Parts: sequence; C-alpha cells; structure tokens
Amino acid sequence: MADRVTGSALRAVIADDQALVRTGFGMILAADGIEVTAEAADGAEAVAAVRRTRPDVVLMDIRMPGMDGIEATRRILADDTSEGTRVIILTTYDLDHYVYAALTAGASGFLLKDVTPEHLVAAVRLVQSGDALLAPAITRRLIERFAQREEPRPTASPHRDLSALTPREVEVLRLLATGLSNAELAERLFLSPTTVKTHIGRILSKLELRDRVQAVVLAYESGLITPGNPEDVPGADRYR
Repeated sequence: MADRVTGSALRAVIADDQALVRTGFGMILAADGIEVTAEAADGAEAVAAVRRTRPDVVLMDIRMPGMDGIEATRRILADDTSEGTRVIILTTYDLDHYVYAALTAGASGFLLKDVTPEHLVAAVRLVQSGDALLAPAITRRLIERFAQREEPRPTASPHRDLSALTPREVEVLRLLATGLSNAELAERLFLSPTTVKTHIGRILSKLELRDRVQAVVLAYESGLITPGNPEDVPGADRYR
C-alpha cells in the first residue's frame, strides 16, 4: 500500500535506545524497499517522529529511558494524526511482562529482537496490511499469562459494549479469544471460512478495534473470557 502522504513505498519509524539495533533493522528494511522515515532513541522522540513523518508502521522497543514504549504507543495511537499507523513492539525476552500492557495500549503484535531479517520484513508488511502479527494461539497464551496480573478494568467507551454484537458474533469473539484460528472457528461453528472472516470483520467494525489482537484483549477485559479458566479454552492442553 502506498504511503498516506506522498504515495511512496511503505514507511517505518524505528524506536530503540540501542543505536546498533536501529541501524541493523533500518538496513534490513531498506534492503527490502521499506523507507525508514526516522529513528528514535526514546518514547518521546518516537511520538515526535510519528507526528512529523506519519509512517505506516512503528517498530517500538518497550524498555527505553524517559518515556517507555508503552506510553509512546498509547500516545501515538490516541493521536488523530496517526490514524492508520500500526505499532509492533520489540522485546528481548519471549512473553516479556510489559507486552500485555503494550497490547492493551493498542499495539498490533510483538517481535523478539533476534528476529530473522525475513521475518522482520514479513511482519512489517503483514501489520501494515491491517492484519495482527500474533498467531491466535500465541495471543491467547500471552494474555492468559499476564491478564490475571492486571487489575480488572471496564471497557474504555460505550462503543465497546458487547451488547452491540449479535449472539453469533459474541460466540465468534469468545472462541477467537481462546486461540482458535479462522479454520478452526469455521469447523467448530459449522460455517465457511469466508463467513467466519465476515463475522470477525463485523466484530472489529462494531467495536472499533484495529485487529484480532485487540479483540482478544477486549474479550478478557470485558470478562467474556476468564484468565486461567480451562472451561473457556477448548483444547487448552495443546497451548501449554
């Protein structure tokens, strides 16, 4: 997809307090034709860079001095001028305990910093196209591990009231949040994959969510799914 401002190729901002990481990731993206519009060494610089260059994707480190990646993600995605910008969280450790907070702030997924060049490029392009980076099962496992440590919070606004959904859409959301793929959802509900995709699209539209990662987060925060409850997770053993 062309850039929203200039019509050029996909654009990205890299935010990390390590210059070597920024340089390395920048070279990988540039080699694949992705323009790095700016680099940032902390969250405040990242917010300013996004406002200035309006990239399609931000690679955001969580742990940075001053403003961290979580707060920077929240500010970027709350800014009307950043509409359409997606954030991928960078972390050193698998299932970093900050990742859940980053996802609730609006990030579309996360990557480990030792990601391969091919995976990095594929992830940036996937998120920019509007898809969530995390596989459903990984998303569920991540939230299962950390959601129970968070204080319960009400949904952020009336448009995220689950009463806006039909009974079928609520059922799809609940199963989506347990880690089922579209194909598994279709098999379980005796629907075609196309119909499942349509239901998910309507759920995201009604609840004004960016992607299925945010739908999973909302399912937990709204109490539709209870962290640690095996009855909510069909086939949970396969994820452990």
